[in-house]
This record gives sequence, C-alpha cells and structure tokens, in this order.
Amino acid sequence: MSNETKTPPSPTTGAFYAQAALSFAIALVTTTVGIAFLPVDPWVRAFLAVGALYTVTSAFTLAKVIRDRQEDAAVSVRIDRARMERLMAEHDPFRTPGV
Repeated sequence: MSNETKTPPSPTTGAFYAQAALSFAIALVTTTVGIAFLPVDPWVRAFLAVGALYTVTSAFTLAKVIRDRQEDAAVSVRIDRARMERLMAEHDPFRTPGV
C-alpha cells in the first residue's frame, strides 16, 4: 500500500491560524465600535452595520466555496492516481497479446 491513503499534513501552522483568527476578531471589533460611535443618525449606523455583516458572511461563504473546490480537486487527483497505480500494477509487459 502506498503513502497516498494518508491525509496530507495541513500546510498552515497553529501560529498562522491564531494570527488569522486574531486579525479577523480585531477587524470585526474595531469596525463594530467605529460604526457604534459614528456621529450619524441611527438608521445610517444600522445600514452600515448590515453592510458590514453582509461583508463578513460573504467572506465566510467565499472561503468555504474555495475550500470545497480545493478538496474536490484533491480527492479526484488521489482517485486518478490510485487508478493509475492499479493499472500499472496489473500491467504485464511480457505478456503476449491474444494469449
């Protein structure tokens, strides 16, 4: 059995994950505080808050779609590789055709 059946290690480290999560949290909090203390009417604040919420949810959806596409591509590549390995293992170059 080959090493292809194992799940490949994650290319990101824990520190990178923590940095990304912290960066997201800081950006979201500062945007929320900025909208809350903006010297405008409440309906303008509400409009900006809904816009910020829509941006965040769209970013999560985009990230999920990109991840799903990458996973689908990785699975199909592994399946193709396994099929090719099986064909190569079954192939006998010394066998005479038609016998």
